[in-house]
Amino acid sequence: MSQLSALFLSSGDPALDRRHEWARGLIERGEVQAAAELLAETLERGPGFIAGWFLLGEASELLGDKEGAIAAFRRALKLDPEDRLGVGLRLARLKARRVPHAMSPAYVRTLFDQYAGRFDRELVEALHYSGPALLAAALGKVAGERRFKRTLDLGCGTGLMGEAVRGRTQELVGVDLSENMVEAARRKQTYDRLAAGDLAYFLAAEPENFDLILAADVFVYLPDLKPVCAAVAHKLSPGGLFAFTVETHEGDGAILRDTLRFAHGEKHLRDAAAAARMEVLFLEKVATRLEKNSPVEGLLAVLGARD
Repeated sequence: MSQLSALFLSSGDPALDRRHEWARGLIERGEVQAAAELLAETLERGPGFIAGWFLLGEASELLGDKEGAIAAFRRALKLDPEDRLGVGLRLARLKARRVPHAMSPAYVRTLFDQYAGRFDRELVEALHYSGPALLAAALGKVAGERRFKRTLDLGCGTGLMGEAVRGRTQELVGVDLSENMVEAARRKQTYDRLAAGDLAYFLAAEPENFDLILAADVFVYLPDLKPVCAAVAHKLSPGGLFAFTVETHEGDGAILRDTLRFAHGEKHLRDAAAAARMEVLFLEKVATRLEKNSPVEGLLAVLGARD
């Protein structure tokens, strides 16, 4: 059975919210048809309940009712054009919409705002996440004992990457779309400066260059690496490094996986680096986390700015 989304937007009516949670419980116990019927009744009482339509879409998909799922997801998206629950990705997976050029910022923000409180525990303990440690080790192979003057951690989250590189940089800056994640990072007192906002906007607005830019498990939310590589290239000092991880697959381009995360082929990564006029200094296959107790295939890259 597909894993249900943990995201939730209240209807404003406690009775409807309780029925939603009841329906979730039914789905988790395998009683999907009963859940769909309960949700249909709930939505008659609360036709503007975004999360109710979303869960009905998930239930319909589990029942093999593709058209019903598409109709429910479209209703949720109509009620929430910002797409805080990631409906557009579900529709793309169902071939009812083109794969978006980027995930909805409102979805990514909602996802991590709701996840921030348990992020470190679940990611490190449950999923055995090792991205920051692997990136730090790769930097040692490429740069030796080099210390960096200014380092930028893109999608810094709660600060796991920052903790891994704090000892080799003079100034450490972090940016993340989720204010709750930034607040969690701020409590660790690892960064010299933190900002909550869109990564592309931050790169465009930042007046000074960086000697090292990092992105640990961030680009799984981007379908195309070329724009971000180009933006990073403009903010790297001569001789600067750009180190990041991605999930990967055997093909050439980027695909939307069932987990609603993007996986990038090696050729796509190399093409993005070349288009940004950066050199691939280091590239290896890695697994930064587990998924259903199995390693997730990925790539770790260190790119260099050309003088």
